[in-house]
Amino acid sequence: MRTPLLALLLTATAATTAVADPAPAAGTDFGPQVRQMFRVAACGGEDALPARYAARTINAHCQEMAALYKSYKSQWADPVEKFMADLRPHDLTTTVIYPFGGGDLSSALAVYPDATELTTISLEAAGDIRVVDTIKPGKLANDLDEIGTDIRRLYRSAYSATKSLQAASHSTLPGTIMMALAGLTVHDMEPVALRYFDIEPDGSITYLTNDQLDARAAEYAATKRGQTPPKAYTHYWYVQDSPFANVEISFRPRKDPSAPLRTYRHIVANLDDPHVNADDRVIKHLARKGKVAVMTKAATFLLWYDDFSRIRTYLLGNIAWMVSDASGIPPSYAGPAGYEQITYGDFTGPYFVIDEKNTRAEFVKLWKDNPHHDLPFRFGYPDNAKHNHLMVTRPH
Repeated sequence: MRTPLLALLLTATAATTAVADPAPAAGTDFGPQVRQMFRVAACGGEDALPARYAARTINAHCQEMAALYKSYKSQWADPVEKFMADLRPHDLTTTVIYPFGGGDLSSALAVYPDATELTTISLEAAGDIRVVDTIKPGKLANDLDEIGTDIRRLYRSAYSATKSLQAASHSTLPGTIMMALAGLTVHDMEPVALRYFDIEPDGSITYLTNDQLDARAAEYAATKRGQTPPKAYTHYWYVQDSPFANVEISFRPRKDPSAPLRTYRHIVANLDDPHVNADDRVIKHLARKGKVAVMTKAATFLLWYDDFSRIRTYLLGNIAWMVSDASGIPPSYAGPAGYEQITYGDFTGPYFVIDEKNTRAEFVKLWKDNPHHDLPFRFGYPDNAKHNHLMVTRPH
């Protein structure tokens, strides 16, 4: 049953005023490691290569990445940034939430280039940035090739398959961080600092020390925790259990070292109702931010389903402006909550989805009823006829 509007408003976790998280007074900053990975793996910046790396391997990798970045930027990122600049409100908040987004900072900064605080949430852990100090040359070359393939798939398809995100996150080189650093490179940004953090019961964050991370990694190794997939899970994929789960990267424009630092956070969480009901720290953390700009794309249509009502309710209470493909919020929820939805491109149905309630009909009708607007690029999934499509959800 659809959630009635009154119940929606009573259960929403909206925050009217953002609650700022404290500046990191503790925790270990892995700035040297993230800058090293930025240079060696994401091929950003112009720092000299550390002597322990094989220059031939890194240079060959970076030559491929440079061509990939150039193609992605000209064919997707630049057109999207120009298109979105004409759509976004001029006074839009610069706090951005990207559920089901993996480490896709590349797309997020194309849609929201002025974001000062950006949070992605997905099933994939950040990974251990410290391995850049010890990874063997052969393993480094192999991981660079594998993660580079996953980034190429993202850039050529305009969305990340969960299968690719999960594979990258299980590599020795931290694939989720690598994807984020690639995004910084595309948008001519650079990392300055990196910290790991926990989310407290009230939604605030606590930064972790190197000793704490060592202790957790030892515990995981001793108990073999996180090494075996769960026996039962829904929606095809499962949340990755890792001691290196949530990460924060401070970054800035590469050519402006005096610019204020911006914040990117990646949070590991299964956003379905059973997990959120058992542990709602992520929802409480998001609610502290107040009104937010939102994006989703290629989100496996999870926001259509009844067992993702908690994250959907949070969004409906806190959206300042949202852009998505048809895997965003269905009209039957958005309209009663006070939002209008404007469509671009064409949508005649999803090319895959388990849709027992025929939610697809809502979206087909939405595109049919709205005036037609051309969309010159793919944003997330194509529809079942390979059309590009996109929609904006905004308050009336």
